[in-house]
Amino acid sequence: IPALITPFRDNKVDFEAFDSLVERQIQAGSGALVPCGTTGESATLSHDEHREVVERCVHVTRGRVPIIAGCGSNSTEEAIGLVKFAKKVGADAALTVCPYYNRPDQNGLFAHFSAIADAVEMPLVLYNVPSRTSSDILPETVAKLSRHPNIIGIKDATGDMARVTQHLDLCEGGFNLLSGDDPSAVGFIAMGGQGCISVTANVAPEKMAAIHKACAEGDFAAARQIESEVYQL
Repeated sequence: IPALITPFRDNKVDFEAFDSLVERQIQAGSGALVPCGTTGESATLSHDEHREVVERCVHVTRGRVPIIAGCGSNSTEEAIGLVKFAKKVGADAALTVCPYYNRPDQNGLFAHFSAIADAVEMPLVLYNVPSRTSSDILPETVAKLSRHPNIIGIKDATGDMARVTQHLDLCEGGFNLLSGDDPSAVGFIAMGGQGCISVTANVAPEKMAAIHKACAEGDFAAARQIESEVYQL
C-alpha cells in the first residue's frame, strides 16, 4: 500500500503528475492507496491542498482499489474535520497519526483516537511513528482502542517485531496489523501482520507488490529474494 508522494510544480500541486502516479500504482498491483500520508507531506500541505489531493485520489481511482486517506493532526478537532471530509468524498478508511509535538500520555492518546472514532462512522487505522511524532501508542492502549467498532487496525512504524505478537495477543480478533517500515516489513508479516504502508513503493511499486504477494501466499523464500533486490533502495 503506497503512501503516495504529493508532486509539486511551480509551488502548486501537480495534479496531472499525481493522476499518473495513481494509475501507475494501480497497474503495478498495489493493494490500496494512501494519499496525504507522511510521505505525501501531510504536515505541510495547506488544508485546501490536503482536501484536494484526497478528493482527486478518490476520483482517479474510481473504486478500483481502496483509499485510506491520511487524516492525522495534533489537533483532535482538525483530525475529525479531515476524517469527515474523507468520508464525504468517498474514501474507504482514514489513517490517523499520533498527535505530534503535543506528546500526550497514553490516556491522552486513547482520548484523542476515541474522540475521532466517536465523531465519524468510518473505518480508522491508527498510525504509530514515534520517530516522527515523539509519541508512542503502546500495545495496551492499542488493545483498548481495538474494541471500538470504527477502529480497524494500526500502521506500526516502530520496526519492533515483538509488537506484532503483542498486538495479536491483546487486540480484538480481526484487528489489522500493517507495517510502516519497509526494511522490516517481511519479518512483520512473517510474525503475523497483514501488509505494509510503503514508502519504497513510490519508486519500485511492482517489486514491492510482488514481495507482499509472495508473503500473502506464504512463499517467504521468494519474498526474501525480491527483498534482496530492493533493500539498498
